[in-house]
Amino acid sequence: MGPHAGGRRVTLVIRGAVHRNSYRDSVELMGIAAQLEHLTGIQRAGLVMATPANLAVLAEAGLADAAAGAPGPNDLVVAVAAVDDHSAEAALATAATLLAAGTGDADGPQEARPAQTIGEGLAELPDANLALVSTPGTYATAEALRALKRGLNVFLFSDNVPIEDEIRLKELAERKGLLVMGPDCGTAIVGGVPLGFANAVRRGPIGLVGASGTGLQQVTSLIHRYGSGVSQAFGTGGRDLDERVGGTTMLAATRRLLEDPATKVIILISKPPSAVVAARILDAVRSSPKPIVVNFLGGDAATVEAVGAHPAPTFESAARLAVALAGGEPLANAAADPVAGLRDPEMDAVAEAAAGRLAPGQHEIRGLYSGGSLAGEAKVVLKAMLGTDRHDHILDLGDDEYTVGRPHPMIDPRLRNEHIVATASEPAVAVLLLDVVLGYGSHPDPAEALAPAIADATALAVSSGRNLLVVASVCGTDLDPQGLERQERILAQRGVLLEPSNARAAMLAASIARAAAGDATRGAKPLVGAAD
Repeated sequence: MGPHAGGRRVTLVIRGAVHRNSYRDSVELMGIAAQLEHLTGIQRAGLVMATPANLAVLAEAGLADAAAGAPGPNDLVVAVAAVDDHSAEAALATAATLLAAGTGDADGPQEARPAQTIGEGLAELPDANLALVSTPGTYATAEALRALKRGLNVFLFSDNVPIEDEIRLKELAERKGLLVMGPDCGTAIVGGVPLGFANAVRRGPIGLVGASGTGLQQVTSLIHRYGSGVSQAFGTGGRDLDERVGGTTMLAATRRLLEDPATKVIILISKPPSAVVAARILDAVRSSPKPIVVNFLGGDAATVEAVGAHPAPTFESAARLAVALAGGEPLANAAADPVAGLRDPEMDAVAEAAAGRLAPGQHEIRGLYSGGSLAGEAKVVLKAMLGTDRHDHILDLGDDEYTVGRPHPMIDPRLRNEHIVATASEPAVAVLLLDVVLGYGSHPDPAEALAPAIADATALAVSSGRNLLVVASVCGTDLDPQGLERQERILAQRGVLLEPSNARAAMLAASIARAAAGDATRGAKPLVGAAD
């Protein structure tokens, strides 16, 4: 069954094609799926390697019939749900063309045959010291082991790797003096080269280690905007600070940065870590010869200060502190930033004016995020400013719950656009809070892709006698292929209230909600005082 059309439910046509022994990177497959979903008559599209886990994902998305013919883990399945047979067959033909164009298959443009194994890759690049592994999780461990045994560091983009395998890989890497970034590591900048989803930033004196993909993107982008640069930015994978893994990669990467003469300041970033592992990490940097800035979202500032490090409650404050430390500026300048204390008189004035456009009863916030760490930071800021006795909702639309059988919203905004328009029907919502993430791997023009949904949502609210305020920040730099200035201009032209960081966008949303609720003068508890 399918979506409603003209008051009736439409039955969708499910079609598929199996490409035997044709492995493709997951980012490439998500990109092709996004293009297929923009074709006329296509409601859903998915391209996956036919591992048991991926076939289960197709089944959950209602696309199981597309995987006929008992495909195996080395086979690629293209699945579409269309309004008719013609649209489905056209989409499958388009997918075949796109796949051929990317690999130089016999039916497509001929290109040099890429290396098929790590050994072949090393034959072409004998001086390489890093392997990027992006295979189905079933095979990722074996490939990562091959790379480690050949003396290569590993950027492990693959997910669905058992935690027991992660522990084994990282123990081997530690014995060999290597790094395993991942599994499920989305972002890194190594030797100036962006890996996965990363932004274009200048080189400089600040090194980072992060168990947070969009957290690394936000901090590195802000460092660039503040005039400094990045020596290295190592990702760890989201489970590295789990007690079972023990922070192995964060500890190893921090040691590298401490030994690196080009790194003057180090930033450590994580979603809330295990308390045991957090203590282990902090003990390792106790009395470090280099300044250490620690941003563990929702963490205890006092424990960071106790080891001589600098606590940063938000990604923006982490960037500001590091830039000040690297440039020898007075720390008071960075510490006085309004984000740290969650008070900004100029922002309060903007919020009061914006709240004056709202109807009675509008005071809730809806956050629709593509970046999980940015969503987590927004929750921390909103809780500090507004407390917990509210009905705000911050959704990470990149979470597996929302992306079953669909491309990630950083690649294709259609999923988020649906949620944006749906939010306009909620009469209590005052503010729609968004992130727009630029950089390599992201949508080539995300603001332009979001603009029609924003226009539709605001128009729907007006037609119901309300206004819907949209607050956003753009995570990126002037060097990113999408262009920071252009992306911000497109959003501003649609009436979006823009802030230069995610933390400030969350602050503005909270300030508007307070003003709308009539308690704008209530003081927020400063995030830097979270230990009190």
